[in-house]
Amino acid sequence: MFLHNKRLQYTVRVAQPNPGLANLLLEQFGGANGELAAAARYFTQALAEEDPGRKDLLMDIATEELSHLEIVGSIIVMLNRGAKGQLAEGVQEEGELYRAINGAGNDSHITSLLYGAGAPLVNSAGVPWTAAYVDSISEPTADFRSNIAAEARAKILYERLINVTDDPGVKEALGFLMTREIAHQKSFEKALHSIQPNFPQGKLPGDPAFTHKYFNMSGEPNVRGPWNEGAGWEYVESPEPAVDGGDGSASVNLSQDDESVLEAMKIRTASDPLSEPVTGADLGSGYVQGKDA
Repeated sequence: MFLHNKRLQYTVRVAQPNPGLANLLLEQFGGANGELAAAARYFTQALAEEDPGRKDLLMDIATEELSHLEIVGSIIVMLNRGAKGQLAEGVQEEGELYRAINGAGNDSHITSLLYGAGAPLVNSAGVPWTAAYVDSISEPTADFRSNIAAEARAKILYERLINVTDDPGVKEALGFLMTREIAHQKSFEKALHSIQPNFPQGKLPGDPAFTHKYFNMSGEPNVRGPWNEGAGWEYVESPEPAVDGGDGSASVNLSQDDESVLEAMKIRTASDPLSEPVTGADLGSGYVQGKDA
């Protein structure tokens, strides 16, 4: 059961309206790395989690992410507060109103007009939120790595948002949200490494003939480092086309009936390498009429 406390987790103080900044903040509201995506990711993982400690952790952080969604949404609405009244009452001249809601040079006028200067579940480009942002696979050794990466991406986005505003209250609130991403990363790291072993993910260990090989697949320059040299690595500088020792072709065992049907199709659709067909491109270029292309 969820109980909503009407007070925000962190106080929102916005110095003045700024529809352009509000539009950018939508990235953390309805974007791929935003708070709703995080809350949905951790909540669904918690429902499927068998370990009571990890289940509690995921549910706690999922609930906190919803509180962060409320903070971000509140900032967006406050930043749009002036535009909301202006759009509704039309007290400014048309050109002045457009400049007021589009002063930052981005698409804030689109979200202002379509969503009435509210906080829609879209990203900063107006793309609607989608459950495709939730990449859980119900295997904790994989999901917690994904969670750590998600928190890292969210922290970077908050840093970038902090860098594009000079509103002290907004910067302070965004700094709090950024800091909580760090705390969540720490919790997820601890939870991941409390599972031993946790690599490779899942149960199957992989084929030892290939788990420690590094294939140089992109040619020169061959940059070496701890990712492809040292203890535990076998560096293959010029890998064969088929590293399993086979001929590198694809094959399937077909029944005699399937072979006959396939052969008939190959004969019917065979190309004639000696033909000189006239094509639409030839006709359009004037080639058939003897004109230069």
